[in-house]
Amino acid sequence: MTTTISTHTSIEPAILYFGTPVVLISTCNEDGSANLAPMSSAFWLGWRAMLGMSRRSQTVRNMQRTGECVLNLPSDALVAAVDRLALTTGVNPVPPYKQERGYRFVPDKFGRAGLTPLAAETVLAPRVAECPVNLEAVVEAVHPVAEDDPEQKGGIAAVEVRIQRVHVHEDIRMDGTANRIDPDKWRPLIMSFQKLYGLGPQVHESTLAQIPERAYRSPDVDRARLT
Repeated sequence: MTTTISTHTSIEPAILYFGTPVVLISTCNEDGSANLAPMSSAFWLGWRAMLGMSRRSQTVRNMQRTGECVLNLPSDALVAAVDRLALTTGVNPVPPYKQERGYRFVPDKFGRAGLTPLAAETVLAPRVAECPVNLEAVVEAVHPVAEDDPEQKGGIAAVEVRIQRVHVHEDIRMDGTANRIDPDKWRPLIMSFQKLYGLGPQVHESTLAQIPERAYRSPDVDRARLT
């Protein structure tokens, strides 16, 4: 029997952010003003998204109060605007744990980033004009995370949202189709271990591409049409 020698090393990294798309979440504050927050702990299932966030953030507070938001997906060309939102918060006064990390209160996040608000169709939260993708969404559930750990209990959650409307810039649509995104035209901004990246070119055709996209169509699409 041949023994394979592992080339791995056991490590304990403080974070496990191996690379996910950046999302700018827009919500409405209690006074009617708009909040805009960058995050990257997000993934999609059909027309639903799971958003991993601190329950103490202004964004989560707004989402729980209003039950809605817009997920704006920036391209890599918007990296400077996204970075201008780093270390800013909509919570005033700034919580001690954020003060220790260098955060400061900024009431006008759109102005700070140099981005333009657009009216949404199904929610009160604004869209971001410059982002190639705007996803209007409603909150369906807030799932507690790490409730087994006394130190983390009540601190973080996975917010489940259902998409109600998808808006995209024309230049990322696939030619000759009505409802498809061209992955060679769409260049998402990626966060990997606290650094921002763009995508490289396609490295291989996936066998999964043999399955038509329509096979994955969620019933939530039909539900969104009624909104």
